[in-house]
Amino acid sequence: MLALSLAACRQDSAEAEPVTPENTRLLSPLGPASAEYDTPSLTSESERSEEGARNLLLAWARAIEANRPDEAWTLFDTAAREQVPEGEFASIFTGLREISVAVPDGEMEGAAGSLYYMSQATITAMDADGRPVRLEGPVVLRRVNDVPGASEEQLRWNIEHVELAAPK
Repeated sequence: MLALSLAACRQDSAEAEPVTPENTRLLSPLGPASAEYDTPSLTSESERSEEGARNLLLAWARAIEANRPDEAWTLFDTAAREQVPEGEFASIFTGLREISVAVPDGEMEGAAGSLYYMSQATITAMDADGRPVRLEGPVVLRRVNDVPGASEEQLRWNIEHVELAAPK
């Protein structure tokens, strides 16, 4: 399920450190960064691991920051893409500028033949009127854990669920 709440929130408190491509790989949302993250070339074994999930999550974050929501949308699994059409997903980012995405390291869990990688996303931007916008919520990635008969899509990491809303 892909749930997206399209709400903006004015930030009255001090602004958080902007998230840039140089500090995308964070230990905690909007916390101190390590070095610039370049998408590594992974072995097939690494691609199936937590490293592969993290790689896909960072690709999603970078596509949003580059204002290419169409590319971010293609990283959703088939069911999520059917539930939320590309245009509806892209409309979330229409009129936003200076988009930054923080996606801290997540947690990996296994259940019923699948692996799940869960993280929290924080998206900050400016709207067309120059007001700060902040959306946050969980991002869940899934892949089938090498179950016989699984499709190619099921055997690779895909984004299964994103829930973005303005903090209350």
